[in-house]
Amino acid sequence: MLRSEFGDTAYKTWLASLSLQGVEGDRVLLSVPTRFLRDWVASHYADRIRMLWRRVNPVVDGVALTVAPAATRPGGAGLPVEPAPVATLEPLAPSAAPEVEPEAEVSAPVDPRYTFDNFVVGKPNELAFAAAKRIAELDSLPFNPLFIYGGVGLGKTHLMHAIAWEIRRRTPERKVVYLSAEKFMYQFIRALREKDTMSFKELFRSVDVLMVDDVQFIGGKESTQEEFFHTFNALVDRGRQIVISSDRSPVELSGLEERIRSRLGWGLVVDIHPTTYELRLGILQTKAEVLGAQSKVPDRVLEFLARRITSNVRELEGALNRIVAQATLVGRAITLDMAQEVLQDLLRAHERRITIEEIQKRVAEHFGVKLADMHSARRARVVARPRQVAMYLAKQLTPRSLPEIGRRFGGRDHTTVMHAIRKIEELRTADSVLNEDVEMLRRLLQG
Repeated sequence: MLRSEFGDTAYKTWLASLSLQGVEGDRVLLSVPTRFLRDWVASHYADRIRMLWRRVNPVVDGVALTVAPAATRPGGAGLPVEPAPVATLEPLAPSAAPEVEPEAEVSAPVDPRYTFDNFVVGKPNELAFAAAKRIAELDSLPFNPLFIYGGVGLGKTHLMHAIAWEIRRRTPERKVVYLSAEKFMYQFIRALREKDTMSFKELFRSVDVLMVDDVQFIGGKESTQEEFFHTFNALVDRGRQIVISSDRSPVELSGLEERIRSRLGWGLVVDIHPTTYELRLGILQTKAEVLGAQSKVPDRVLEFLARRITSNVRELEGALNRIVAQATLVGRAITLDMAQEVLQDLLRAHERRITIEEIQKRVAEHFGVKLADMHSARRARVVARPRQVAMYLAKQLTPRSLPEIGRRFGGRDHTTVMHAIRKIEELRTADSVLNEDVEMLRRLLQG
């Protein structure tokens, strides 16, 4: 019942480890193996779980959630999931709240949506994924630091959160600090202002795992770089793990001192490449499953989104969210026409701008002529026909006027361009080989 209520991903991540400890008065006693799981389940699934319990037993008015290591939990006494006997958890009493450790005050929250289980792996990110998973699963240091870089919205932050979440789940006693480079800088500046740099140093140099996101933002901040350099060295000397992310490789980071760039490249540097069509489609299929909408979104809509939205994963998932929300809130069936209507602003922004220069280069390569022949005065058929094809495609695929196209082809008159367009249109109906050439070039240029 829990699985069907919250979905397979949420169940496996958060609810499968719930165990029934017993019933006490009007409360059901449940346990989980770690404090982190207790706090998360209490905060995010409490109300709904209590309602499910009350359906089975109206006497139940609350659920108490405690932490019990696996060895002390009732063997085989897992939380019953048929017929849905799990109810909302009451907020933890103040006395039961976990003590806030110093590193928790500076560490950013770890998003439970970003786990290794729901990270879609493909050629562009398989090395980064494997390296991140190895870091999270081993107490030893396979490589230090791990430096992950790539463009916006390609999965760097997802992997960073997944590492932090997995380490905290597997070994909750380890001190993990995950924060942005900007927050590291803010904490250091505050320590300077309060004349308490010793506490800052003790905090950051005593952690087991330090994870810094978007390290490029400390570029040009000399004092922050100095402290980061010494923190880095202290942790490495003590055998503590460091994980860094950035939008560029260490050697390309401007504004960073050479000694810092050198140390960032000490361990393993992995990059996440732009997504492929296959990877984008896999991400959309996974997202649809998480949303519980896999049966509502036709395959052709997912394929359409994967082809048209190529910039980053965030926009891709956002597009699917908009479509599903429109269908859910307004009651519309999800079709290709509906998706195009709902996403018209986003699709316009993602229309690829094809240039005349790009057309000329692609046509010249296809027909085996020199790029210079696109502008030359040569009239030999072996050159003239590819030039006419390029003019035809320029008119079809760009918003340029006939006079402007003519100028880009060696200063030709617009009537020459008109003649080329008519000629290719005629030949496409009579010459199947040429027609196939033109269609193939069009597909290549449109991506």
